[in-house]
Amino acid sequence: MLLVIDVGNTNITFGVFKEEELVASFRMTTKLQRTSDEYGFTMCGLLKNRGIEPKDIEAVIVASVVPGIMHSFKNGIMKYLNIKPMEVGIGTKTGLMINMANPKELGADRVVDAVAAYDIYGGPLIVIDFGTATTYDLIGAKGEFIAGITSPGIKICADALWNETAKLPEIEIKKPDSILANETISSMQAGLVYGYIGQTEYIVRKIIEESKIQNVKVIATGGLGKIIADSTDVIQIYDQLLTLKGLRVIYNKNKK
Repeated sequence: MLLVIDVGNTNITFGVFKEEELVASFRMTTKLQRTSDEYGFTMCGLLKNRGIEPKDIEAVIVASVVPGIMHSFKNGIMKYLNIKPMEVGIGTKTGLMINMANPKELGADRVVDAVAAYDIYGGPLIVIDFGTATTYDLIGAKGEFIAGITSPGIKICADALWNETAKLPEIEIKKPDSILANETISSMQAGLVYGYIGQTEYIVRKIIEESKIQNVKVIATGGLGKIIADSTDVIQIYDQLLTLKGLRVIYNKNKK
């Protein structure tokens, strides 16, 4: 079995593949103060809770945007699974042509999402990841990374709203029935969600306008992406497991 791991700023997401089938997935919060033993013990416990014996894991691949935890995290994998993990980074074969001034600046998560989307859906396409930050990446018909846009994620916007205002409460992020709110909570929900829908639609249309690329598919992923994807016609597909699928694709390109 293959264990794929996406280390994000908010969560660490795990997936277990048996050949091409995802047989389990789970998450843990991203914390800087965990030791290698805490990481390893927690991983083994989560695997066993899903009915998977740690000894059945044959390989591990990791994509991370949090370098501060990686020494302990990788040591935890090696100590408890007895496997040296493959890490997505410079020198990893992806099949993606990155047309940027400094390709090293492109986050591993964006590379993985782009590889998965192109492998599954073909290009040209825009990949939107509604994560801690929201990213919009344009991938060409031949698998070339053309451009990327980064904006604050919807949760960051929400945190700023109630942390920087004395009287506004912390609320659930969901789409209200109407934008015509008449009380505080639905007013905040309307501003956050409808505002983010507007941002998404404008950025997607502006990317297509300036790139002059036609027949662009728009693929979305990320925790809060379902709320936005269900509320706009500019997104054709919402794939919650896109990053995990991309890690499997990249592992298969690089395994010996």
